[in-house]
Amino acid sequence: MADFTIHTIETSPEAGKPLLETSLKNNGRIPGLHGTMADAPPLLAAYNFAHQQFLATSLTDEEKTVVWQAVNVEQNCHYCVPAHTGIAKMMKVDDAITEALRNETPLPTAKLEALRDFTLLVVRNRGFVDDADTQAFLDAGFEPRNILEVILGVSQKVMSNYTNHFAQTPVDKVFQKFAWEKKPAVAAE
Repeated sequence: MADFTIHTIETSPEAGKPLLETSLKNNGRIPGLHGTMADAPPLLAAYNFAHQQFLATSLTDEEKTVVWQAVNVEQNCHYCVPAHTGIAKMMKVDDAITEALRNETPLPTAKLEALRDFTLLVVRNRGFVDDADTQAFLDAGFEPRNILEVILGVSQKVMSNYTNHFAQTPVDKVFQKFAWEKKPAVAAE
């Protein structure tokens, strides 16, 4: 297993220092994910850019949360599920949505469920979603640009989820109260 450092501004490679300074300014702390990514400053820069661009999409805060958490749960990210639970609370997303995503239970609206379904198809099929499933997504009230926005959200989450898988990044203290473990799959009888 590789050994990863969670960098501070002082220990970071030179190119990571300004990125961590921005992280501290924006968050009031340096999230463990950012400290870990700082070892490869281009990764942290790309992640931050993808995050800002995903925030700028036409998706609502609820819809952004569905994309983020659908990917986090699917990819079993011990760090990102609690972090995005806290972020959803800050964004004032209904707790019922967050709990449904964390527990893989039905979402409160058909449109949000269609978004989760489509996002999972993108992840599971590596972008090869058939025409009928794509049409079901569009019929739920989404537009072609939303397909591209989902791809952006998935891309952002691949960077963070995979980093956390390799680094086993400890959940930040502020999000520990939202700790999560994927429920084991129920075997068919």
